Amino acid sequence: MLAVTEINAQRRLTEATISYDIVINTSDKEPKAVDLLDGATSVIYLKGNSSRSEMISSLGVQSTIIDGKSGHVTVLKDYGDQKYMIKMTPDNWKASNKKYEGISFTYTEEYKTIAGYKCQKAIGKMADSSTFTVYFTKDLVPVNKDFQYINKKLPGLAMQYEAALGNMIVTYTVASINFNPVQQAKFDLPKSGYRVMTYEESMGGTKSD
Repeated sequence: MLAVTEINAQRRLTEATISYDIVINTSDKEPKAVDLLDGATSVIYLKGNSSRSEMISSLGVQSTIIDGKSGHVTVLKDYGDQKYMIKMTPDNWKASNKKYEGISFTYTEEYKTIAGYKCQKAIGKMADSSTFTVYFTKDLVPVNKDFQYINKKLPGLAMQYEAALGNMIVTYTVASINFNPVQQAKFDLPKSGYRVMTYEESMGGTKSD
């Protein structure tokens, strides 16, 4: 009976809006980068197997939309006059997250409460042997975990986690979770106004070869 009670306590996260606050931890050598991301937030919209992740900062908004049916991913970069739409296949998406492949988690008996949920501490070890800390709750289990590749192997939702951004460590902490229905329009792609690029073209623009 105990096992049944435990399963019922879990909520399959099929539809929700999750807001993360972002804190930058860095040395004083990069004050400009910190200023630009100061007070940034990340908002995740989940609907079935589809998701939309928005990074909102003083620079602008970068959105990543995953089509749950096809597995195709679209990245929208909206920085003032610069608007780019990068289209990615499932293989492109996997390639762009290559550094997060092979992550293993070690679970500790440390707990804390975040946004009303009991969260367990885990240490993630990446393929390059670097580590990061994450607190997750088993009470919420996303149906599709591709929206947060770094934490997709966790048996629940990451409520607080670290990620490297250049030489900076960025900490994401859940501020709120809303279970109201998410409008389908959140996953519609703009018809115009963006320069459309393939994943290969977007990578080519950042390489010097």
